[in-house]
Amino acid sequence: MSDLGGPPGDDDVGLPKATVFKLIQEMLPPDIACSKEAKDVIVECCVEWVKLISTQSNTICDESSKKTISPEHVIEALRQLGFEDFIPEVEESNKEFKQSQKDRTRNQPDTAGMSQDELLAMQERLFAASQARFEAGQ
Repeated sequence: MSDLGGPPGDDDVGLPKATVFKLIQEMLPPDIACSKEAKDVIVECCVEWVKLISTQSNTICDESSKKTISPEHVIEALRQLGFEDFIPEVEESNKEFKQSQKDRTRNQPDTAGMSQDELLAMQERLFAASQARFEAGQ
């Protein structure tokens, strides 16, 4: 098995084992341990689940004559595969992601119409502000 959770030579899907191991540990009661072998099996199951959802989402995407899998395709894949219980959390996560993208865009400075000199000056101010915050934190 590779470090990313798949079988040797399987590079198309991988999960960071350390992250999955940490999630497993967080989910268990403090008095319960999980062997490395059991954790490895859980990682493999997670990889297979991601492949299953991805494959079904891709099929739905193809059937709708689209070239990019959208959240709606994933939600429909979950529904078709009998994972309806996951849909509300997926929809909420997608909503939060879209909001964070909007917030990120709003917080970026408007640079339209600025000259190279103005952009360079802005960059230098941002670097100086960042350096000051870094030094204040030490």
